[in-house]
Amino acid sequence: MKTCPSSTCASLLRTWQGMARYWAAAVLLAMLPTASLGQAANQAAPNLPGPAAANLPAQTAHAADAPTTAKPASGKDEKAEKLPRSSDRRRAVKLFLEASKQFEKVQFEEAMQGYEEAAKLDPTNRDYALAAELARSHAVTALIQAAAKDRIRGDAAAERSALERALVLDPRNIQVTEHLHELGDDAVRGQTPPIYEQSTNGIGGSIALEPDRGVRSFHVRTDQRSAIQQVFKAFGVQATVDDSVHFNQVRLDVDDATFAQATQILGMLTSSFYVPLDAHRVLVARDTAENRKQFERLELETIYLPGLATAQLTEVGTLAKTVFDLQQAAVDPSSGTITVRAPASTLDAFNATIRELLDGRNQVLLEVDLIQLAHTSARNTGIEPPQSVTAINVYAEEQSILNANQSLVQQIISSGLAAPGDTLAILGILLASGQVSSSLLSNGIALFGGGLTASALAPGSMKANISLNSSESRELEHMQLRLGDDEEGTVKSGTRYPIQTSSISGLPTNVPNIPGLTAAGTSSSLASLLGSVGNSAAYLPQVEYQDVGLTLKARPDVMRNDDVALKIDLKIDALSGSSINGNPILDSRAYSGVVTLRKGEGVVVVSELDGQQSRAISGVPGLSEIPGMNNVTGNDLQKSGSTLLIVMTPHVIRGTHAAGHSPMMRIERAPAAH
Repeated sequence: MKTCPSSTCASLLRTWQGMARYWAAAVLLAMLPTASLGQAANQAAPNLPGPAAANLPAQTAHAADAPTTAKPASGKDEKAEKLPRSSDRRRAVKLFLEASKQFEKVQFEEAMQGYEEAAKLDPTNRDYALAAELARSHAVTALIQAAAKDRIRGDAAAERSALERALVLDPRNIQVTEHLHELGDDAVRGQTPPIYEQSTNGIGGSIALEPDRGVRSFHVRTDQRSAIQQVFKAFGVQATVDDSVHFNQVRLDVDDATFAQATQILGMLTSSFYVPLDAHRVLVARDTAENRKQFERLELETIYLPGLATAQLTEVGTLAKTVFDLQQAAVDPSSGTITVRAPASTLDAFNATIRELLDGRNQVLLEVDLIQLAHTSARNTGIEPPQSVTAINVYAEEQSILNANQSLVQQIISSGLAAPGDTLAILGILLASGQVSSSLLSNGIALFGGGLTASALAPGSMKANISLNSSESRELEHMQLRLGDDEEGTVKSGTRYPIQTSSISGLPTNVPNIPGLTAAGTSSSLASLLGSVGNSAAYLPQVEYQDVGLTLKARPDVMRNDDVALKIDLKIDALSGSSINGNPILDSRAYSGVVTLRKGEGVVVVSELDGQQSRAISGVPGLSEIPGMNNVTGNDLQKSGSTLLIVMTPHVIRGTHAAGHSPMMRIERAPAAH
């Protein structure tokens, strides 16, 4: 019995399985048109004659072979063809649910494919297409974010791959196109420009020496000049030795030294220094002040130090001259810069020191909250009794009213409304007609006596007051100051009030005597005009603006335990309401001190309270002063109060001090041996 290799048997088995599937599919395809044609023949047979019905399967078969672009005979059949089948709809729903689960798992591309397949199966449901577009947008956004992370890590290949995939998913996305443009710009900037372009794009920079990498070992005993040439040659650098280097014998023994270590040892051994001429050549000379001044290349650099005060810039200049021996150092406080000229190594050390000093400063975020509360209340309650009583003679008052209205009295008598001697009737008609009025009779009268001595008492008006006016205002100002250590910040809240300090006359009051103008003559009209101008002088006021309100200055100082010592200078200016010579008087209150706060904790630095109260009583003397009765009479009470709170909260957003204090160290010296 022959056997076949496993690979051959496997390939034959796959071939047989494929042929079986092929024949099964062919049988199904052959049966499917017959079944559908038979159904169509059964439906159309009753409407056709016998020969036509007999030829129906062949005609239907030819129609099936015809192109699918042929339109159906009726709109009803076209609508039936556009509607998906029930199985396709169920399949679309299942795909939609599976894609939604993948969307929740942040698998946006797989979800997009599921949504698109569901939309193809059921085009009538627009939710599938919208869900696919949403998943596409999320997938593109995720790829853009991944490309941004790769850009930060410096992986350009991964960034390009993510952006290309995002462009395939959404070719019309503007963000993807912009990111690709940035990637291309980075690639262009990373290319080394030609030599001629390097020379035209800027002035000559410092020369960078390019020695061979690795370590070398040296065991030589020769003169200084030969030792220098051997060491530099070992690292692929050609050394030109100046005549100032002597021929003294030296011995150099060093193992596994880098170029920097070897040249440092060589310089200490031979008292020399080197200056790069190009990438592979140097000049070596004896280390003297004259040689360094002659051979070293000096570079000019301007360092910008924004935010430093004039005193701090001066200290930086002193540091450059005393510590780094940079005699050519110029400080410009107006622009906040320092310009130095020195060798490249000295400039690098100076820049590193300045960078550490600037980065080593603490920074404090100071939150200042100004809370102003104002309350005003005015209450007027109670009864105001008559404050005056008028005594009158009834007969005299009647005669006064009748004499003042004689024409009306005659009309009343002539019309027969009253007899000539009926004084009370005539007086009543006058008062009732409204033509005559008396203030004494408006509030009522009290009669006493009789005859000519009949008198009356007319009390004043009486009022009942029930009124309440109350107002309350709250104002909050929140400010944030970001200050460096020992840096002053100023907060101002208020207005600027103009105060006139003086006035200047624009024209002189005394006009000079000009013949023909000021004297009478042919130009008298001009003289009168000039005289009117000379008598009126224009005054030009000089105004000075005064800050009215709150002025707060704070200077934080971060201590080693992260507490913040705040130096506070507070000043409050306000108008007093009175003036002298037209100039208002200012009320000023000031406070200066130091407050120590913990970081992140707020404290009320200033609390100011102003209150006023006034009370007025209107009533009968004596009666209104009795306890309990003064609440019934007129009572006018006015209250006003204002509160100012200044809350300061420091936050140390950058601390360079170590937590706590430095550990104490004790050094003991061993006793000397006898």
